[in-house]
Amino acid sequence: MKTLHIVLALLVVNTACSQQKAGTTNTLEKKETPSANTMKTLHNFKVKDISGKEFDLASLKGKKVMVVNVASECGLTPQYENLEKLYKEYGGDKFTIIGFPCNDFGSQEPGTNEEIKTFCTKNYGVTFQIMDKVKVLGDDKCELYEWLTTKDQNGVEESEVKWNFQKYLIDANGNLVKMIPPRTLPDDQEIIDWIKG
Repeated sequence: MKTLHIVLALLVVNTACSQQKAGTTNTLEKKETPSANTMKTLHNFKVKDISGKEFDLASLKGKKVMVVNVASECGLTPQYENLEKLYKEYGGDKFTIIGFPCNDFGSQEPGTNEEIKTFCTKNYGVTFQIMDKVKVLGDDKCELYEWLTTKDQNGVEESEVKWNFQKYLIDANGNLVKMIPPRTLPDDQEIIDWIKG
């Protein structure tokens, strides 16, 4: 009789354990990935401008934005001219450009913020927003570029900044749309069509 009670007790314990394991498995299977509603947008970030003042990117709500890493001593530096031309033609309530100086590629942006500002104004008459110098590669990559390059954060694509003047197109709601390679000119027809679309 004792043996029968022990066997029955073991059966009850085993059944309970099996159900608990099944429940745990079901819980793991039902675990959902973050929804699009929990993804960050451009508007979640604050950066510093070239003068060191805080710039809240939420102030750009309603505008399409091109984010581009820039450099003063690069073979692609003449793209500043194309960027300024694009900004003068389409910049305003619906579109803007933000340049982030970066020294990650061949040390081609060695200057201070003041030197960069002077260079941009004197050589290319830049009037679009230039920000504080940032890192776009490595462990100390700035938060904005971490978002731009990481699919888990931006919800669109994984990318790596390949060189100076890589462009990221952001829609009016602050969502990443597409990455444009460095050598593609800022006034490429694809970009113009996107701005006007």
